[in-house]
Amino acid sequence: MRIADRIGRLGIETAFAVSAEAAAFAAEGNKVYSFHLGDINIMTPSNIMDAAEKAMRGGKTGYCPNAGIPQLRELLAGDISRSHGIDYTMENVSIQTGGKPVIGKFLQALMNTGDEVLYPNPGFPIYESQIAFQGGRALPYGFVEGKDNFKLDMDAIERQLTPRTKLLIFNDWQNPTGAECSPQELEKLAGLAIKHDLYVLCDEAYYDVRYEGKSVSLASIPGMAERCVILYTFSKKFAMTGWRLGAAIGPRDIIDVITRLNVNDESCTNHFLQYAAMEGLIGDQAPVRQMLDTFRARRDAAADILNSIGGVRCFRPNVTFYLYPNVTGAMERKGIDDLDEFRVALLHETGVSVCTRLHFGRALEGEKDFYLRLAYSGIDIDEIREGLGRFKAFVEG
Repeated sequence: MRIADRIGRLGIETAFAVSAEAAAFAAEGNKVYSFHLGDINIMTPSNIMDAAEKAMRGGKTGYCPNAGIPQLRELLAGDISRSHGIDYTMENVSIQTGGKPVIGKFLQALMNTGDEVLYPNPGFPIYESQIAFQGGRALPYGFVEGKDNFKLDMDAIERQLTPRTKLLIFNDWQNPTGAECSPQELEKLAGLAIKHDLYVLCDEAYYDVRYEGKSVSLASIPGMAERCVILYTFSKKFAMTGWRLGAAIGPRDIIDVITRLNVNDESCTNHFLQYAAMEGLIGDQAPVRQMLDTFRARRDAAADILNSIGGVRCFRPNVTFYLYPNVTGAMERKGIDDLDEFRVALLHETGVSVCTRLHFGRALEGEKDFYLRLAYSGIDIDEIREGLGRFKAFVEG
């Protein structure tokens, strides 16, 4: 079998590998506390499910426009215009089968072979995978610990800029760290993008998953709307991870290309689910608020216990449903100097299943500290307390 050479450049989403390992451990009769995967164990709101069924039974089961149904595109354009302060119309919106396809289509639309693309590391592993697969050169930039949360390593971004750098992938409200840019960071990043003529993918999957304050998009900074494509997903805000529904929002010329890619890839996004998405946008928002309240309580319980463990320190982000504790001291207490060895020992000794920094990209030069990533979106608060109590006993016992 002659598999194409380019497949060797294609990576995987490594959190699923950890999930398989945890499932195998559970199949042996062991209790598992699932902090590894950013799925949601809260039901999609009933009004959204009802809207999908109504549309299905109303005959919305065939093909629909390649860019998505006009009604949803108009609603989403209006919603993002109000939240971002940008004048979008339906022509700026292309509906997608989730948020993930926007990454690949953004690169297909704007990246030529050999172009350099800046991307966050640690970060969603599909960024690097798609850059390499499509023939680009991936340039990682990282994060550093600040007073209250992680900050962009702006020096790393500036240091790597060359005339061959064409694109920037930017994930504010960040997975895995929970980092959120300050206004000063956003202004500086916008200045660099304009100065170096960079187009930007703004991955805003967690824009609405926040507990305090207000999200501000890089695309909202003056001069940036015309060079930013927003990755929007219904997955996180409406507990619709398995529905696979999202959108690309940005300059019409780029959106037209992305819709042309839709024609060639999947033809169109599922027809009747788009009516469910409309209900999500205009229907009862109480379930969304209730879900955020649940996530906040889970965050606080998890962060409190993690920060009580000797050798662990953990920020409490106002966004996302992830915690990214520094476990360098805990590993020293256990006499373990390999991060994956620590993760496996934690699973086998306590049942606590987590991802590590290394599931979100190779360690960058100069990194000395060790981090885990815990998702609290798919685990109830009682199990958070029980599982992290075992984590504490494992480290301190």
